[in-house]
Amino acid sequence: MGKLLLVINCFILAIGHCGGPLMMRLYFIHGGKRVWFSSWLETGGWPIILFPIACAYLHRSRTQPSAENKLFLMKPRLFFAAAVIGILTGVDDYIYAYGVARLPVSTVALIIASQLVFTAVFAFVLVKQKFTSYSINAVFLLTIGAGVLGLNTSSDRPKNESYREYVLGFVMTVGAAALYGFILPLVELTYKKAKQEISYGLVLEIQAVMCLFATAFSTIGMLVNNDFKVIPREAREFVLGETKYYTVAIMSAIVWQCFYLGVIGIIFCSSSLVSGIVIAVLLPVTEILAVIFYKESFHAEKGVALALSLWGFLSYFCGEIKQSKINKPALHLLQSEMPSVPNCQISV
Repeated sequence: MGKLLLVINCFILAIGHCGGPLMMRLYFIHGGKRVWFSSWLETGGWPIILFPIACAYLHRSRTQPSAENKLFLMKPRLFFAAAVIGILTGVDDYIYAYGVARLPVSTVALIIASQLVFTAVFAFVLVKQKFTSYSINAVFLLTIGAGVLGLNTSSDRPKNESYREYVLGFVMTVGAAALYGFILPLVELTYKKAKQEISYGLVLEIQAVMCLFATAFSTIGMLVNNDFKVIPREAREFVLGETKYYTVAIMSAIVWQCFYLGVIGIIFCSSSLVSGIVIAVLLPVTEILAVIFYKESFHAEKGVALALSLWGFLSYFCGEIKQSKINKPALHLLQSEMPSVPNCQISV
């Protein structure tokens, strides 16, 4: 059950990670200019999560006594932690949206690959994630890849965009990678310090609260920036038409929810570092889709950065396979010395 849930969450994450940036870039290249609105769309679809939360409640109502079953499982301590992470997510959404507004999707994807470096470092500090020579090598290669990409920052600069805006977009995207690299281990730390049983139903509640506060943060930004007044006019002037403007917005909100659900589900099933690895592994897919749909250039620096990134991924996975072979004999020996216990159940 645990492996199946992990695979499902990886699939959901793939939809969000590959589709989210493409939908966001589609909005900007056809006349959209509201960065706060784009950041709002990244978490604004959070009410979708209420449906699986309701399903989890109905499942518990049939399997647990009514006295023990509650509509919401989250305790105040966990609610506060999820709210703080949600605000940080809102900040990350804005600086990421700013980067996508200024950079091609293929460039953004390569920069976001450096998120794995930050995730590994913060996972080591916050949740004591162990490093191996393979993971250190992967972090080093991804760092070099991001550096190579920065050597020729103007070669794929969009038309009618100044060099200053392009560089600022580059810096903001690196900042988004660093901040989200901090958020992932922070979510894992929240699970460990929750002082209550972490079920998948509770994970959905945590995600709903995080997205709610991230959306509230972006809503304040939209109010200050007068986005709500401008959106109707922007929709009428959208190159693809007013109907498609709202279609892009709705689909963007739905696709981004797939990203966040997948991320938090993988952390629940495995760890924050694995979540970062899966995000990084999807890099080539996003690259290819950006080149196909938006005819983006793929110069030599991008090729080198992509090769170094793939090398880093392979290094990490080889290390994981080798480590699992080392751990298996020790695990069997431990199990033979202990009385048998029932398998873990994933509750909702």
